[in-house]
Amino acid sequence: MKQSSNTFILNIFFLSSLLFVSSCNKSRAKDIKIEKTVKKTVIATSKPKIASHAIDTADYNQRMLALSTNDTSGKWPVKTPYPLPGAILPYNRIIAFYGNLYSKRMGILGELPKDEMLKQLQSEVTKWQEADSAIKTIPALHYIAITAQGSPGKANLHRMRMPFKQIDTIMNWAKSINALVFLDIQVGHSSVKEEASTLESYLKLPNVHLGIDPEFSLKNGEKPGTKIGTFTADDINDAIDILVKIVRENNLPPKVLIVHRFTQGMVTNYKKIKTVPEVQIVMNMDGFGSKVLKRSTYLRYIYKEPVQFTGFKLFYKNDNKNGWQMYTPEELLKFTPKPIYIQYQ
Repeated sequence: MKQSSNTFILNIFFLSSLLFVSSCNKSRAKDIKIEKTVKKTVIATSKPKIASHAIDTADYNQRMLALSTNDTSGKWPVKTPYPLPGAILPYNRIIAFYGNLYSKRMGILGELPKDEMLKQLQSEVTKWQEADSAIKTIPALHYIAITAQGSPGKANLHRMRMPFKQIDTIMNWAKSINALVFLDIQVGHSSVKEEASTLESYLKLPNVHLGIDPEFSLKNGEKPGTKIGTFTADDINDAIDILVKIVRENNLPPKVLIVHRFTQGMVTNYKKIKTVPEVQIVMNMDGFGSKVLKRSTYLRYIYKEPVQFTGFKLFYKNDNKNGWQMYTPEELLKFTPKPIYIQYQ
């Protein structure tokens, strides 16, 4: 697949998604008090007890080697510090539904009614478990908690923070099926440090993790939707530092950090991204298209620039048009390395 086709398809993806995000949120803007404090109704969750002993490093190494499918390039598995006890990865594969409750077009999470959506999520979990019985498969709800906007908004930062009551709804839905929760950030003209800090009350909970999306990080004043954004290693390290602090202060197991990526420029200086025992980093291959295009993107930007773990995004609609077909679990399990986080939009 030529690079021009790659860029064309991916540009259509981010432009159409941003235009939609702006339009769907515009009608709700009056109901959301962005710059004023919102009453936080966080679900009470007891702190987990972390075992004092270290993890079984031999078992960990074997699992990481299995994910790498015995890669001979020397890139995988990546050599990083061992995680704290209670780590989710590489002991589980996460299957996540992505979206926002104000939109039926941003992802499956907001498109379907609750019960139908949760049933479909559990069906996908079962499919992945059957495809790979060597690793436990667990569900997650990946909710876009801060969305980029075409309009500047009151703060002039081209981003909109969702109300905490909506996060509480996601928390309750996740609890009903014992699922993880990921809160995703599209910073617009703001910063990872500024936006992630607003979610600390949720990130203190053991089942809540973080996602950050460089596609919508515009550093030179451009309007979101006019170009693909970028994160430097420093931006990603800001998220890691926040999570490290939360884990240490609250005696938590490691947090999982999802970083979306589908172009070279979306992540720069990847070798300077920190790897620490408190945080498990997943570089998630985003973007839609044909199987050939998506595999090429995975190889070019995820495989060739290893950080720690890998993820793969699947689109129920956009991966199944123009004669394309969405990847099956069995097909993705043949990738090197095997993705351990799967996101459905």
